[in-house]
Order: sequence, then structure tokens, then C-alpha cells
Amino acid sequence: MTNVEYLEISTNLTILKEQAIDWALSHGLVIRTNSNLSSTTVHAPISLFPSPFPKKEFEFALELQPIFNLLFHKLSRDHEFIEKIIGELTDVDDFLEKLYNIYITVRKEGVTQQISLGLHRSDYILHLAPNSTEAHIQQVEFNTISSSFSSLSALTSELHKYLLESTKYFDVSPTLKIDALPANEAMINLPKGIAKAHQLYGSESAVVLMVVQPAERNAFDQRWIDHKIHLMRKTLLEIQRDGELDKDTKALIIDNKEISVAYFRSGYSPKDHPTGKEWNARLLIERSKAIKCPTVAYQLVGAKKVQQVLAVPGVLERYISNPSDVTKLRSCFAGLYPLDSSPEGEAAAKLALEYPERFVMKPQREGGGNNIYTKDIPQALRRMTLLERSSYILMDLIQPPKMSNIVVREGEVIQGEMISELGIYGVFIGDNRDEGVVINELGGHLLRTKGRETNEGGVATGYSVIDSPLLI
Repeated sequence: MTNVEYLEISTNLTILKEQAIDWALSHGLVIRTNSNLSSTTVHAPISLFPSPFPKKEFEFALELQPIFNLLFHKLSRDHEFIEKIIGELTDVDDFLEKLYNIYITVRKEGVTQQISLGLHRSDYILHLAPNSTEAHIQQVEFNTISSSFSSLSALTSELHKYLLESTKYFDVSPTLKIDALPANEAMINLPKGIAKAHQLYGSESAVVLMVVQPAERNAFDQRWIDHKIHLMRKTLLEIQRDGELDKDTKALIIDNKEISVAYFRSGYSPKDHPTGKEWNARLLIERSKAIKCPTVAYQLVGAKKVQQVLAVPGVLERYISNPSDVTKLRSCFAGLYPLDSSPEGEAAAKLALEYPERFVMKPQREGGGNNIYTKDIPQALRRMTLLERSSYILMDLIQPPKMSNIVVREGEVIQGEMISELGIYGVFIGDNRDEGVVINELGGHLLRTKGRETNEGGVATGYSVIDSPLLI
């Protein structure tokens, strides 16, 4: 793979940095600072160059997304699957247990809303196998809740086009051509999916609710959605305080307004539920007639354990009828193993202790900063009880090819070897009344880039920068 060459002339690098920062600040490619002042912003962490990515693998990731969209919709409707896979985790994971209890409670009461909205993102890293010269995508995870950075990723794509058109990147590389920068319509497609769900709800006076975190640094990624569909923003605590259900219709009413769609940009972490009030809010939403994005069932099947179970031979075939589609999905799976008390789990734990440099341990968590990598695995495994170990899965560590780039974080230029993680957004609307698929579409893409020695990959958590692909 061709690497982006470093600029040798510091003057040109300064020009690029200043133009990138000014463009970002003037086009809303920003995040809040860590300051308590909500009006203080800084440019989002960004790469100066688009990062090279094989066109064939990028297009394959696009091809996979509608298949994954449908797969996870079907999983969310399979009660026996959820009961078996997630039910077994409730003894070892308090967070999943509380989500599962909400799922069971509402299922027993009767699900009020049969339409569901999924705004997904499937994440991949290129893997270069030993003795191979060609890298292929392997799936890191499939996100079913709060798939963020759709707006800022689209803006970063435009930033790189601007820098190429205005500076030609000082002709540092012949691969830097405008037609190698793919269009990114994530800023359009995700709001369009929400708007379609709002339309299907069928009330012109109803409004869309975005469930947010307090003091959200990434508010501007969300505000681009707000500006397109004019929604209401509330934290879980505010929803518990201000929300109620209509006794007859089970419509969700907040501030005297009926809610058509509850779109979660929060609720994926135990930190979002510090008290029982936040859990009461989640139950209130799930009981309501509002279209959920996601439903609790959708959130449950996004657990890492489900990712591992899908890699077991014969499981995909239960949900995907086309053998060719099954082969495509399976080709992007890394090695995935249980860490429970089964013979497979015991064998995986033994292997991880003997060869920790080959693996990563993943809990049932979203949001970054939760995984256990390579050299830290033996100590973690020896410290855990069998019950605690069972809440993790083991995954082969993806080995990406070498790549260099220059990134900017809060005005500071950082350069060196990098790793990029490609995310493909999907938009799915299903209607359980007739098992209909209303929408199953691509949503756009996100590329996050981090230093090669950095394990985690979240932008909001400070590990990565927002990037865009240069197709080669």
C-alpha cells in the first residue's frame, strides 16, 4: 500500500494545518473543549491527508452493509436467541441484566410500536495476514446504538477535497486525486432515515426526541441532525422528570409534545445510568408508542457476545438464506472465541494465556476504553473469576498494514505510523406487522485514524482523529 509521504518543507505543513483548522472552525467541524464553558469550542481532531484504503475492500464493505442491516433486524426479533445468548450473560453483567429486564417487561406487557429504526455502523480494520501482500477488511464490531460522527465524517471528507483543490497537497503524492475521494452522504442519509420514521409514525404535530448525554462534547455532530429535522434534546434524567405516557394510546409525552421517534445518542454505557431514574426513563421510552432507534432488543443484539456467536458455523444460515451472502459475511469475521466454562471457552482462555500477543479481550460494552489487549491479558485472566471471564469474548488481534499520516489535535501536529478503522453506516426501518422491510440502505462512511501503538479507537474518547479514505 502506498503511504502518504511526509511534507519535508515545514512552511507547507504550516499552510495545510492553518487552512484545515480555519476550514473546520468555519464549517462546524468542531467539538466542545473540556472546559465547563459550553460556548468554548475547538476544531475536531482530524487528519491532514486522507488515508489510503483499497478501493476493492471499501466497496466490499459497502456491499456487506445491507446484509448486516437485515441480519441484525432479524436477530432483534428472535426472542429465543436473545433469551439464550443475552439471558446467560445477565448473571455476569449488571448493565446487560437491566437492559434485558426492560426487554422482558415490555415483551410481557405487549410491544406497542411495531416499527423500528436502525441507524447502524459496521466497523472494519484492514488485516494483512502473514506472508500475504494483500490486505482485507475484518470486522471490529457492529454498532446498533448511538453510531456517532456521521456529520463530522462527512465534513472531513469535504475538508480533504478542499485542501486538495486549494493546495494540491503541494504535489507530495500522485495518488492524491479528487476522484479517489468517495462521496460521503452520511450527513444527509441518517437524518433522512429519522425523518422517514417520523413520517411513518403518522402525526404531524409529533416531534423527534434525541436522547443525549449531559455536557456532551460531541454536540455539534448531533446538531447537524437537529438542524435538518428540528428535534427535541433531552437527557435520560430530564425524560424521567418531564415524560409520561398517555394512558389510552401509550404515546410518549414530554413538555406537552408527543414524541414520534426516540433517537438515542446516549444509553450505551453504565455511566449513562448512574441512578434508577435513568433506568426508569429507558423503560418509559420502551413502553411507549414512539419509534425507537434502537429498541432495547436491537441494543441487546449489538453485544459483543452476539458477534462471537454469529461466527459459530451454522448460526448465520438461520437468518440469511442466500449462501453467497453468508460466505461474504463470514469472510470478514476475525477469529472469535467464547471465554466461558465450555470446552471452547477453556481452550480459548488457555490459548490467550500462552500467546496473549495474538488477542484482544472484549466485554459487552460500547464507547471505547473497555478492551484488554495483548500483554495485559494474562494478568487480567488470572485475576478474574470464571464468572467474570464469561462476560468477555476473545478475538484475534487484527494486524493492519503499515501506513503513515499527519494528524492535528487541538492545533498540535502529530505524524507517524497510523492505523485506520473504516465504519459503514446503514439505515434500516422494519415493520413487524407484516415482516416488511421499509428501508434497507447505505448511510455513508466514517474513517477514524489513530497511532499504530494506540489500541482503542474512539474519537470522542480521545484515541483517534476523523479521517477520510483515499481509494487506491
